Amino acid sequence: MSSAERPPRSLREVVFVDGVRTPFGKAGPTGIYAETRADDLVVRCIRELMRRNPALPADRVDEVAIAATTQIGDQGLTIGRTAALLAGLPKSVPGFAIDRMCAGAMTAVTTTASGIAFGAYDVAIAGGVEHMGHHPMGEGVDPNPRFVSEQIVDGSALVMGSTAENLHDRFPHLTKERADAFALASQQKYAAAVAAGRIGPELVPVATRSAEHGWGLATVDEPPRPGTTLDGLATLKTPFRPHGHVTAGNAAGLNDGATGCLLAAEDVAEELGLHVGMRLVGFGFAGVEPEVMGVGPIPSTEKALARTGLTIDDIGLFELNEAFAVQVLAFLDHFGIADDDARVNPWGGAIAVGHPLASSGVRLMTQLSRQFAERPDVRYGLTAMCIGIGMGGTVIWENPNWEGAAA
Repeated sequence: MSSAERPPRSLREVVFVDGVRTPFGKAGPTGIYAETRADDLVVRCIRELMRRNPALPADRVDEVAIAATTQIGDQGLTIGRTAALLAGLPKSVPGFAIDRMCAGAMTAVTTTASGIAFGAYDVAIAGGVEHMGHHPMGEGVDPNPRFVSEQIVDGSALVMGSTAENLHDRFPHLTKERADAFALASQQKYAAAVAAGRIGPELVPVATRSAEHGWGLATVDEPPRPGTTLDGLATLKTPFRPHGHVTAGNAAGLNDGATGCLLAAEDVAEELGLHVGMRLVGFGFAGVEPEVMGVGPIPSTEKALARTGLTIDDIGLFELNEAFAVQVLAFLDHFGIADDDARVNPWGGAIAVGHPLASSGVRLMTQLSRQFAERPDVRYGLTAMCIGIGMGGTVIWENPNWEGAAA
């Protein structure tokens, strides 16, 4: 058959089958993963995905895409491939590493999902890891001096906390008081979700070791601060600028953790009897001025909505990564959404649970999938995040449990 005779290719529906994550830890010498390898965190996620989905033969996995922002040491060596081997997947299963800073896992999902839709894969594993205790953001990098000398970007663009301060400058109505109130709500919503059993089932217990204390088991998130109060938040230092707005209380911390998810063509999921958590509708990535990278999710969301024919009013649930409170507030203000809208991060966000950079995108997706199961009244949900060096990413999902589908 000549190329001229080849029939046109049709795209397949892509579904999110299942997602898991390790408990998130605090980066540093006293954190729960201080003496645990980053690649072992990913391995736990891959093994747990396979354990929870026994209907999936291991040799049906076509690709493993794992993201890390700092791809050296125990996060290097093409971690998608090495983690697949360490997890016991057949040696015939390939893998690769991917980097889009904070949106690494999100990009691992959109990249492999595109391959599934195109017909190159049937099933893929996507996820991310960041061990910021072993590898602080920017470790080993050598930014080209032309960025600053030729005024391509302002020097503050390379310091994420400074970009958040710049965002406060650009939108002075986004006050520190609003940021602190949003941060407090994140802690409270997270605590309520844990108490109700909504956060927990997706966690993968991780064996940890300490030369001083011996072996342990990580089963819960380490970063949350349940005793947070507005008065306490008001007293915190502003490390990125004297008399600034950004503090350790209204921003995500430095964290360690890993995530993983199973993606499949919808017809393959039906063939294998795999659960369908949600269906991919579309996605968008966009660039913005690096000095105010926090506004990135605004144009990426506008792009994703335009390309899927939806509007912001169609979105019934939002999972927005809380890198900084001001960044989420800028998104909400742009789209006319109240700070306390019940659709937004109903189980809290990264300000409470943590943000191990490249892993966070799949945490957002896993939570949205679990929320869909509880909310048959909601058809569409959205996961979005700002990305370092001035970008935003947005993925739109459809709820297979939507009660209006039959009608």
